Amino acid sequence: MHAPRRTRTLLTALAVTAALAGTTGVAAADSTPAPAASAGAQHSGDGAKALCKRVPKLDRRIDRAVKRLDAGAGTRGSISRLEKRVDNAKKAGHTEIATYLQDRLDFRKSLRNNLEKRQKDLAAVKTWCAANGDGKAAG
Repeated sequence: MHAPRRTRTLLTALAVTAALAGTTGVAAADSTPAPAASAGAQHSGDGAKALCKRVPKLDRRIDRAVKRLDAGAGTRGSISRLEKRVDNAKKAGHTEIATYLQDRLDFRKSLRNNLEKRQKDLAAVKTWCAANGDGKAAG
């Protein structure tokens, strides 16, 4: 007896969701061009001003992450600590653990490379922001 009630409730909920999705999709499609057109006339829409404002915070955050990754074996989150754990697992004959930790180590090393690239990109953004009034002159 409960199965048909659940089925009806589910079908009703799906019908209501479909109906709402259909009407909100049309309403959203109608209202989207007007704000975009007026905003496009005043701003470039790339978020330059907001990004320029966040550059110092982003720079500090990336620096902290890089320092942690480059720290010694005594620091949690460092590459050398994870390398030591991989070596210990291999010595103990824990193949599955060593494989898991090696995958984490590979990711952590790729993260280090990614952060270096972000530092370079952020330095270019910082230069651009200084030359363009912190994004206020863009547009």
